[in-house]
Amino acid sequence: MEIQFFAATDVGRQRDHNEDNFLVDPKLQLFVVADGMGGHAAGEVASQITVHELSRGVRDEAAVIEQYGRAEDAAAARQAILTVLENAIQRASAAVFRAAQEDPEKRGMGTTASALLLAGDRGFIAHVGDSRIYLVRQGQVHQITEDHSLVNELVRRGKLKRHEIDSSPYAKYKNAVTRAVGANESVDADTLDFDVLPGDRFLLCSDGLHFYLRDGELGRLLDHGEVAEAPRRLVELANAGGGHDNITAVVVRIADEAARGPSQRASDLSNRVEVLKSMPLFRHLTYKEIMFLLNVTSVREVAPGETILVEGTPGEELFVVLAGRVRLHKGETRITTFERGAHFGEMALVDRAPRSASATAETSAKLLTLRRDEFYQIIRTHPTLANKMLWAFVQVLTERLRKTTADLSGMKLEAAAPEELEDLSDDALFEDD
Repeated sequence: MEIQFFAATDVGRQRDHNEDNFLVDPKLQLFVVADGMGGHAAGEVASQITVHELSRGVRDEAAVIEQYGRAEDAAAARQAILTVLENAIQRASAAVFRAAQEDPEKRGMGTTASALLLAGDRGFIAHVGDSRIYLVRQGQVHQITEDHSLVNELVRRGKLKRHEIDSSPYAKYKNAVTRAVGANESVDADTLDFDVLPGDRFLLCSDGLHFYLRDGELGRLLDHGEVAEAPRRLVELANAGGGHDNITAVVVRIADEAARGPSQRASDLSNRVEVLKSMPLFRHLTYKEIMFLLNVTSVREVAPGETILVEGTPGEELFVVLAGRVRLHKGETRITTFERGAHFGEMALVDRAPRSASATAETSAKLLTLRRDEFYQIIRTHPTLANKMLWAFVQVLTERLRKTTADLSGMKLEAAAPEELEDLSDDALFEDD
């Protein structure tokens, strides 16, 4: 995978020293931005220690990363790399915390840390604080890290609307983070891995930059010109807006293969994302949440006439039709037909009862499957994502219950009509004449 990258950092217009640090390591394909905090230049020390420890932590486990492409168990290999990044974050937090304890002037120092590691055809992220990583893909801008900040937590809990932040009493706390490397000896880091596609562009930046980014602006800045120019243009944009904080931008671009047309992998990924976003069960998920969901699902290809579900047997999978056509039936009686974007078997995620019908492929088909144990894992480890899915699940079942009730009411009226007609005399039938 051919990559291009460039970085820039600037003190900004209102600070007298720069507490940001960044790392660009082409050999490891590791990129990091750290935004330090603390008086007496302590923030600069914290971010410098963190960048150094992250680099060393990944370098020491380079063998784990190199084995990724050869691993038989891809899921386990991906998790091993995420563990390397998480351990490196923990080591950095312990090192910053120890340094703060040894120097009273640096007590309480800490830093954000946003790291992107590229290995094979995947990206791996570890993140703490309110620096950010953006992905620009096919003209769309996606923030793939979540700010660990007070105001974002209030927004997430519904206590504050994003457009109200500047006019709210919490405006003065916009820089307050809820997690930081080094504030304690250990820290909880967000991790994520995802497919990387030709033409993808990434921006790692401190809040001194993303504070000034507006909708659509980042896509325009990264889609045009050379990578070497992009960080400088971003720094200029932040300074033009006021430069209230230190500004750091690391831009990474995956070589574009547009001249050869989109790869099958890119087409398959785009199709999966498009199908999930169009479904009531998943339409409220962010791009980051959809990427996580794709990591815990699998794709099954079925041939025409192949049995997918058998009535009366236990089941534990939700199926989403990515391509093709599937017939749902009881015995030889057709119930309905599912095509691209439809889903079936969802009750198996929450109920161990036997399947109530059978499903058979009418054509060659691709099915995305989510197993019950994977769904429970989401509930245990990703409560925000789980809440969105469970709420959508209830809405879908409620709508189906309403439809079933309406259908039964219609059937009851149809059944009663002949009996009512029999009670009417011939005179009554034609009395209007």
